[in-house]
Amino acid sequence: MASKGTATVAAAVPEVALRSGNARPMPAVGMGTAAFPLVPEATKNAVLAAIEVGYRHFDTAYMYGTEKPLGDAVAEAVRRGLVASRQELFVTSKLWCTQCHPDLVLPALRQTLQACRNLQIEYLDLYLIHWPICIKPVPPSFPAKKEDAMPFDFEGVWLAMEECHRLGLAKAIGVSNFTTKHLDKVLAAATIPPAVNQVELNPVWQQRTLRGYCAEKGIHVAAYSPLGGQNWDGTGNAVLESDVLAGIAKARGKTIAQVSLRWIYEQGVTSIAKSYNMERLKQNLEIFDWELTDEDRLKISQIPQKKVVKGTDLFSREGEFTSVDAADLNVEE
Repeated sequence: MASKGTATVAAAVPEVALRSGNARPMPAVGMGTAAFPLVPEATKNAVLAAIEVGYRHFDTAYMYGTEKPLGDAVAEAVRRGLVASRQELFVTSKLWCTQCHPDLVLPALRQTLQACRNLQIEYLDLYLIHWPICIKPVPPSFPAKKEDAMPFDFEGVWLAMEECHRLGLAKAIGVSNFTTKHLDKVLAAATIPPAVNQVELNPVWQQRTLRGYCAEKGIHVAAYSPLGGQNWDGTGNAVLESDVLAGIAKARGKTIAQVSLRWIYEQGVTSIAKSYNMERLKQNLEIFDWELTDEDRLKISQIPQKKVVKGTDLFSREGEFTSVDAADLNVEE
């Protein structure tokens, strides 16, 4: 069994009930595993460390290449008694753009489960469409070639996702990086609506319009890059370098990261924070026994907004878009 200290931390993490009746509740803070360059052993060790300090929510994706290291870590955690079973964990993975074809969705999920075979499970807690982008079914590369972009069959791909859910291979299904326009297309075809939309979200990119839309539709929002991301655009980290957040952190005796994660939690959003540092992993869970003040919230609401992750960044600068509306990929919600 988990140690007393670990169990206490894990129990302190609130959970959110998803609209899918088959899914276990989603812990309000998860650990992300997108790391470039990928070092599988480092990912495995970081996941084990996270489980030790109380994380029960892990986010991976086919494109990250971290499904197997995550599975290896979970299997070892069970063997070592850090968790009683895989059922104590909430695991998310994602369908990549080259797999966004109706006939490839189910095989892609089965491939993910095979990669996670050491996870000792036969299902994911949550399976997401990674981007509202379809690329020819070629070996995945980053960046992709613009000429490989294809029209996205929202209805066909979503119905295939629903089949994954009906088969019990994904307890909940959802999307990632979808704007309100994309969600409209999915909801028009859905008999099982998306449970989650995972998007870039933090105090510097607050997604007010999208959050309001998702709240109205019963779609839970999860935030990647809650601490500003990995300097994707080469201009620094607008969250960790924010004077506003730094001032609040100093006054509250917290870190900037904790202020950001606390603000996200107070918006009713789940954070997916990537860190392989044990101390920061602990700190990222220490956000539930205090609150921001009204003055703090007002200051954060006035932070200038800046989007970092853009769909067009998935493609090389060479070539031509043939079937993807570049502007649509970067709609600012």
